Amino acid sequence: MKFILLPTDFSKNSLNAIDFGMKFFKDEECRFYLMNVQKASSFISDDMLVVSSSATIYNTIVDAAKKSINNIITGIKKRYRNDKHEFHSIVDYDNFTDAINQVCETQQIDLILMGTKGASGLEKVFFGSNTIHVIQRCTTPVLVIPNDFKFSNLSKVVLATTNLEPFDNDDVELLKEWVYNFNSELAILHIADQNHLAYESYDNHEFFNTNFKDLKHDYIDTSNKDMLKEIYDYIHVNKIKMLVIKNKKHSFIKRLFAQSGLETLAFKIDIPFFVLPCNQA
Repeated sequence: MKFILLPTDFSKNSLNAIDFGMKFFKDEECRFYLMNVQKASSFISDDMLVVSSSATIYNTIVDAAKKSINNIITGIKKRYRNDKHEFHSIVDYDNFTDAINQVCETQQIDLILMGTKGASGLEKVFFGSNTIHVIQRCTTPVLVIPNDFKFSNLSKVVLATTNLEPFDNDDVELLKEWVYNFNSELAILHIADQNHLAYESYDNHEFFNTNFKDLKHDYIDTSNKDMLKEIYDYIHVNKIKMLVIKNKKHSFIKRLFAQSGLETLAFKIDIPFFVLPCNQA
């Protein structure tokens, strides 16, 4: 059984991610934890006027969030009627990323599945801040679903790597399952940039060929400045359905979230984005 965490702020994009999860895992036994994280600053003074004398602000917030989650769960059960799926609700009053990490540890979560708003006009925003923090600070795999994306198939998947870190079997365990379950075509996109001058480059070809059958290896030699555009063009030319990136200390995902990159690049990831975790200190 898979243990999957579904963070939600009850927004359209988070509900869309939950809907994606029901379809993506429809044939697997899963325990879904729907989680809402509240913070004190979200409770404004107008709300305090309607709190009864016998209630606390904390209980009022938590009870309302629990009711909203239970309504979502009731709707999912009616819509999908999947006996392989079970649901639990969690409401926390904490820092968002800390709360996510605590649940991942206590409930032995296999995957965090969450939505994002994606790019929005001139703001050039990749993800919401919560999504970025989860990707950067959590050691659990994260599957990010763009706003309005609807699951149809997983026919083509690309794992993009600069080969600045070696891969191991734990890294690709979930990916192997998905490629097998959906009979996906998997391509490894090897990206070379000027940062290879600073770090040792690993040859992961044998690892990938051992773990996956009928692989395709593609190569991009690009500058750091053009890297995201190269990936974006590759995704759309090849009709890729999911992008996979490993989050390691030297990986280009660190540069992807650099402040300067967010300000200068209008890159938009409009397919599911699967981040393999960073497990080292």
